[in-house]
Amino acid sequence: MPRTLLDPDALHEAPGFSHVAVGEGSRLVYVAGQVALGKDFEVVGAGDLRAQTVAAMSNVQVALTAAGATWDDVVRRTIYTLRPSEFELISEAIESVTGAGDQPPQTILGVTGLVLPELLIEIEVTALIGA
Repeated sequence: MPRTLLDPDALHEAPGFSHVAVGEGSRLVYVAGQVALGKDFEVVGAGDLRAQTVAAMSNVQVALTAAGATWDDVVRRTIYTLRPSEFELISEAIESVTGAGDQPPQTILGVTGLVLPELLIEIEVTALIGA
């Protein structure tokens, strides 16, 4: 596996993510921020943060697969959302796509808007494919 996840005892518990990912590999994969847009550019789950999170993560999964990466290769996740305080709902929706296994380090940023006014969340990841 190209990553080792760490949660140092001196830091608070990390619900739904890890504090540190140590990567070993030979190829970095940067996935652009994905939102809840279908192939025909329609917004999926208008007004529903959970549905939009699942749709965005499903788009991330398509991008990772195209690059030959899996969820286990992800070493960093950044989430931009209009509703950062709903992190428990976001984490549950993410795990519904990735599985409830160990999650990579992540940052959730509150933003005032995304590319379309109907969008509530955007998710980008970095992956490291093994040597």
